[in-house]
Amino acid sequence: MIDVKATLKDAEERMEMAAMFLEEQLSRIRAGRANVAILDGVRVNSYGSMVPLNQVANISTPDARTIAIKPWDKKAIKDIEKAIMDSDVGITPENNGEIVRLGIPQPTEERRRDLTKQCNKIGEKAKVEVRNVRAEIKEKLKKAIKDGLSEDNEKDAENDLQKIHDKFIKKLDDLLEAKNKEIMTV
Repeated sequence: MIDVKATLKDAEERMEMAAMFLEEQLSRIRAGRANVAILDGVRVNSYGSMVPLNQVANISTPDARTIAIKPWDKKAIKDIEKAIMDSDVGITPENNGEIVRLGIPQPTEERRRDLTKQCNKIGEKAKVEVRNVRAEIKEKLKKAIKDGLSEDNEKDAENDLQKIHDKFIKKLDDLLEAKNKEIMTV
């Protein structure tokens, strides 16, 4: 027979993964403020292998509109610049021989709207995943009735599942709302 608590815990963990996915994806979207997370996907050619940027340089934000990248090996500056140019960051790096600087431009109103649409699209993916988990677990509970789970237990489990679902949908909405607010703030 199915263990209802374990099944609900599994559902909650999978919904939590969807929320974590959304949080990670939203952190990579540039909202006009300097955020080192936008460089997470940048890979640099270092001694013949492609490594994450943060493994060849120190990345910091000296102010709200600048990201400073100080390579540990000065010879790597050209490789770092090339990696940033080849990535989807969309900012042209400048260097003074020691530090690579990225000036974060203020996004236009149109760009902000595009960014909020992009956020909402990612948010919808996460919500769909949460709904899919709910549907899958509901199906499992329905099948469990045939295996001897009482209908009352199944209904209680379904109610608990709905509460978990609602909690995570609200969490996803809150994450999206905060990011959209951050993007639209001039």
